[in-house]
Amino acid sequence: MLRTLFTILIAILWIGGCALEDSETVSDTGTVVYLPFEGGFFGIVDDHGRRWDPSGLPEELQVDSVRVRFEGIPTEGATFHMWGRTIDLTSVARLE
Repeated sequence: MLRTLFTILIAILWIGGCALEDSETVSDTGTVVYLPFEGGFFGIVDDHGRRWDPSGLPEELQVDSVRVRFEGIPTEGATFHMWGRTIDLTSVARLE
């Protein structure tokens, strides 16, 4: 009985750890880019070259070549943009 409970506990901790890994917050700086395909949209290319398809990018920052510091939670799945990894922004600010 104790062995079964231990196995269940390990499984719960492992599954919980996987869920936390998927919801890690990303914090970085990058450049807003305008992409003219799929009706046109704005993405962010971070300073490591990763491409982000953000939700919650304020209208005043939807300007090609604007430098930003951003933070957000990457999400699973693709959008119809088919560009970059989707991210729900929790904060974003223009860099001067």
